[in-house]
Amino acid sequence: MSSLFDWFANRQKKEPEIQAQPERDIADGLWTKCDKCSALTYTKDLKANQMVCLECNHHMRVFSDERLRQILDPDSWQPMNEQLLPLDPLGFRDRKPYSDRVRETQDKTKLTDAVQTGLGKIEGNPVALGVMDFRFMGGSMGSVVGEKLTRLIERATQQRIPVLIVCASGGARMQEGMLSLMQMAKISGALERHREANLLYIPLLTHPTAGGVTASFAMLGDIILAEPKATIAFAGRRVVEQTIREKLPDDFQTAEYLLGRGFIDAIVPRTQLRKTLGQLLRLHQSPPTVPSKLVMHHLPDLKTLSSIEG
Repeated sequence: MSSLFDWFANRQKKEPEIQAQPERDIADGLWTKCDKCSALTYTKDLKANQMVCLECNHHMRVFSDERLRQILDPDSWQPMNEQLLPLDPLGFRDRKPYSDRVRETQDKTKLTDAVQTGLGKIEGNPVALGVMDFRFMGGSMGSVVGEKLTRLIERATQQRIPVLIVCASGGARMQEGMLSLMQMAKISGALERHREANLLYIPLLTHPTAGGVTASFAMLGDIILAEPKATIAFAGRRVVEQTIREKLPDDFQTAEYLLGRGFIDAIVPRTQLRKTLGQLLRLHQSPPTVPSKLVMHHLPDLKTLSSIEG
């Protein structure tokens, strides 16, 4: 009598072998995996949703070219100061020379430095726009970043239009030393002259915004906006904990934490950003300049006012 094991073995021999089906190749970039919930989303649908996960609403990181397409009206972008290139005045070297590191990053990103600046329109409203790019050495602020943003703000003041800066940076660029730190004061001075002209400045804080950028122009806005869950900080979490010798809350240095304590004014989902910016720009439009003679011509004289009050 055959055993039960022999019966199963004979049955497997009689059954036809099932050939494994070859796996289908998926084209690169066709699907995108969410960093937070790991959901796979058709990339075309994800871009249509401003790179916000359709499953968990996680805001994926986007870079300057994509930001320009998301924020501005089509065909309204006019770039400025693209010819400015970083130098190596200190001859800085870590694992490799700073000049080599800059050149490699330029070849990889097709950018000249960590910010794009120019003029454009948002829902028909003119705006001077600067968009930082984290791909370029962590969005670090060197001399070129400071110069491009300063020239952008000065142009906006001259033309009496609002300024919008999309911040994404790890802070000052250490390879340029004190020259990098000086950009904080230079940009802040240009923003003060913009404010004195009664003109609007809006910074948008995205993930991450840190270091010298947070300590200067990122926090000098008339209206400070941020994306959901964005990390906004000056020093790193571990540095702060070691300094104050206390355990920090889990949501410390997030946009939500800062909103609850009055450091920012609003958290705007990326899918609502362009509409929100358009509304803010319309509400803060500068009134048309009226010639003084025309104003005096339409003002009633004192006798007329006295007769009305009487």
